[in-house]
Amino acid sequence: MTKEEALYRIKFLSSEIEKHNHNYYILSQPIIGDYEFDMLLEELIRLENEFPEFATKHSPTQRVGGSVTKEFQQVKHIYPMLSLGNTYSEQEIIDFDNRIRKIIEHPFEYVCELKFDGVAIGLSYKNGILEKAVTRGDGIQGDNVTANVKTIRSIPLKLEGDYPAEFEIRGEIFYPHQGFLKLNEKRLLNNEPAFANPRNAASGTLKMQNSAEVAKRPLDCYLYILHGENLPFKTHYENLQAAKKWGFKISENIKLCKSTDEILEFIHEWDKNRTHLSFDIDGIVIKINAATDQELLGFTAKSPRWAISYKYKAEQAATKLNSISYQVGRTGSITPVANLEPVLLAGTTVKRASLHNADIIQNLDVRLGDTVFVEKGGEIIPKIVGVDLCKRSAEYLTVKYIEQCPECGTPLIRKEGEANHYCPNEYDCPPQIKGRVEHFISRKAMNIDSLGEGKIELLFDKGLIKDVSDLYKLQYSDLFGLEKTLPALDGKKERKLSFKEKTVENILKGISESKNVSFERVLFAIGIRYVGETVAKKLATHFKTMEKIIMADFEELISVDEIGDKIAQSLIDFFSFDRNIELIKKLHLSGLQLNLQESDIINLSNKLDEKSFVVSGVFQNHSRDEIKQLIEQHGGKNVSSISKKTDYVLAGENMGPSKLAKAEKLGIPIISESDFEDMIA
Repeated sequence: MTKEEALYRIKFLSSEIEKHNHNYYILSQPIIGDYEFDMLLEELIRLENEFPEFATKHSPTQRVGGSVTKEFQQVKHIYPMLSLGNTYSEQEIIDFDNRIRKIIEHPFEYVCELKFDGVAIGLSYKNGILEKAVTRGDGIQGDNVTANVKTIRSIPLKLEGDYPAEFEIRGEIFYPHQGFLKLNEKRLLNNEPAFANPRNAASGTLKMQNSAEVAKRPLDCYLYILHGENLPFKTHYENLQAAKKWGFKISENIKLCKSTDEILEFIHEWDKNRTHLSFDIDGIVIKINAATDQELLGFTAKSPRWAISYKYKAEQAATKLNSISYQVGRTGSITPVANLEPVLLAGTTVKRASLHNADIIQNLDVRLGDTVFVEKGGEIIPKIVGVDLCKRSAEYLTVKYIEQCPECGTPLIRKEGEANHYCPNEYDCPPQIKGRVEHFISRKAMNIDSLGEGKIELLFDKGLIKDVSDLYKLQYSDLFGLEKTLPALDGKKERKLSFKEKTVENILKGISESKNVSFERVLFAIGIRYVGETVAKKLATHFKTMEKIIMADFEELISVDEIGDKIAQSLIDFFSFDRNIELIKKLHLSGLQLNLQESDIINLSNKLDEKSFVVSGVFQNHSRDEIKQLIEQHGGKNVSSISKKTDYVLAGENMGPSKLAKAEKLGIPIISESDFEDMIA
């Protein structure tokens, strides 16, 4: 066969195989049998081996897998992968609609879709070719799992039709029921632990390091939203229908709704019918259809304001309460945990469940030996929701809540207005120390992932770390040769943790690289109560240095956008302890970033110094995020709500009428986009 003949045949086979893939996995209408399909694929593999210059990265042979990934590369999302606000209440759907109608005064539509229970994925395409597949991760960045995703036959490697030059499409990778049952049967035959549910199986498969093994598992994927600068339509629904023509698997179970009655009808319909699906769903997603309306509504720090998910109520099971143990968290919070007779619940064997706090135990009147009702809160964390009083014996005694810390023996305290008891011995209580270190090294904080899997506990037990600053004193000689046996948990066998040469090198490398982590993440990592990611960013941006945050008084702290009394008092309390100031000094000497770096600060001018702005509506020359960024770059502050302290309301088209009325009532100047441009010119 000549090169010209080989090239023609390779192109023909590639086109035929992708057509049959589409017919089978997208349309469910195969027109040839498995044998004929396999013969076509084998011929293509043989020809590409003989003529490797004609093999492409989007060839159907890529679906067979074969590449081995030692470590998944972290990729930053171009569009953050936010989570949706959840509700189990139909009234909250009505409230959601009422909030939207206060802002959008013209007629609009919702799109209702099934909420697939799998692993979120973002697929980037360039000139019709799959370039990247990235998991959600922390929403800002995720794992590059492109080699594994290419093995999923319902995900097109090459598109057809009139598609944008560059865009991203997101969806959910899942394990169909039939394939999941076969997988677990095979694992049990091989004396391997079964997966608890299809979601876990999909997640575990996607993180396998050998794509050839991934190719053997029947993962599937539905896509449900597009992102990009040049999408063909201005509505979510039309863009999904266009994506279907390009080759994507888009669910047929989508409905356009104009009222909450229609939304609730869709929710009720699928609550009855979801058991007939060949895959798991855990609710319904409701989205505003028009892109202009979505932009008008905007986002919170964690989720879009134009979408919400209704989750179906969790499955319940009854079992016996054997005992109650008490866990100590990193902040000293005590959580009572019910130890149960094992029971199958929503595909998982449940042995433990949260009892939350003393009030919950008292309100439930739960007693040792009771038959209790257990359900999964959000179908994730088991919790006790009731007691079967018909099965209660007179011998069962009322539970007396503990008065001393189960770990260090310190008398517990309970602050006024708080539900939980606390151990106040924060500097010497082992779980609190270990918990703070584990928080410090977590991905969203210092991201020292080489210290996971029980290593922190081993270092603490060996006396090598007493606080987070001790991590930066560790030497090779301290770590090499350390060993620990990890207990058998959740179906995993007992195994030994050994600090060998490569392990130690990775730990020390991870610790060293963490010195480059930005100031806002260091502030979050320290673990000050109520200072989460968003608050840490606000504080870092406002004060610029750790020293200024330490020196700030109560009034200065609450003047920062979104910093309330509780957060301000927590910061003051934290920095009033000499031990915490000493910790900051140690971290400074270790080389951590305790100031906002010049590269993080873009100051264009001081024209808006100390001026606060509420931004509302849609603008012609800038997106709302660009407007807010410009305000900060010229010295101003963005605030989320209008008050007497607000200096200006920057109003675009379709500004919410309630905001407009409040601004006029308080006499706050309302400026346009062009007025704002004049201010910073």
